[in-house]
Amino acid sequence: MKTFFNLVIAVAILALFSDSSLMAQEKKPAAVAEQTVTESSTPSEDIFVDDIVSKRLVVENRLMAQQPIREADISWEKRIQRVIDTREKINLPFRSTELNLFTTFRTLIQEGKITAFSDEQFKTVMSVEDLGKKLSTTDTLIDLNPDTYEEIIKVVKNDVNWEKIEQYRVKEVWYFDKQRSVVDVRILGIAPLYLSDKDKENGLTPYPMFWIYYPEARQEMSKFRVFNGENDIAPMTWADIFDARVFNSYIYKRSNVLDYRLKDFFVPDPDDTSNRSGVDLLLYSEKIKNELLNFEHDLWEY
Repeated sequence: MKTFFNLVIAVAILALFSDSSLMAQEKKPAAVAEQTVTESSTPSEDIFVDDIVSKRLVVENRLMAQQPIREADISWEKRIQRVIDTREKINLPFRSTELNLFTTFRTLIQEGKITAFSDEQFKTVMSVEDLGKKLSTTDTLIDLNPDTYEEIIKVVKNDVNWEKIEQYRVKEVWYFDKQRSVVDVRILGIAPLYLSDKDKENGLTPYPMFWIYYPEARQEMSKFRVFNGENDIAPMTWADIFDARVFNSYIYKRSNVLDYRLKDFFVPDPDDTSNRSGVDLLLYSEKIKNELLNFEHDLWEY
């Protein structure tokens, strides 16, 4: 009988300890949860948002691929190069302080998401050293030591200021798609044009720093916002700007047998008494634009 009572007491003690261990196990996840979900563990960018909500639509945007086309469907094409002047009113988003295009290109290149080319045919990839020379300038300054009055030579490295990029060159192809019976355009490349203060004093013209292959960069450019003056909640992306062609430009070059630029057709002739100027180039550019727009209409009879 005594053995039976001892067995009952042992079972009761064992059950008591097992209930205590189960209660401890049940409380442990709650304690862990309290330690995980705290204000200090919340990222600061989710607490201090410079807006009503944290905007993620542009970053998580999935861009639709361009319309596939066969070579057999292209019955006519013309290569065009045009220049976008960011000082024009409609092109001011290109000069936005935080959202400008040159800063976008530099960020994507440095992160290795897009490729920079040194030629407009996209054959030569720029090395890291050559690209660094393009994106930054090195100046040699002579300073005077105030204690010993000795001259000290200092080499200063300065990044190219985005405000110096006033123009962009766009290479594109206009073509007639006989499958859809429309004239369409595809952008091939974009190049920022740069001119240093020293080159400007010497009367030189802006030159392309590098070329970006647009079909490759299009997806990455869709992740960067562009300032929208009409509605801050509905910003466009750089891919939207170029796909919808929300910019103004003038034609710089049209494909020809001599590979002439437009201004090469207006070389001053000593025997020509007419006064050729930049207005003539703009008028010639507008003429080519009208020819491209009217080409599709001239194919049909009404």
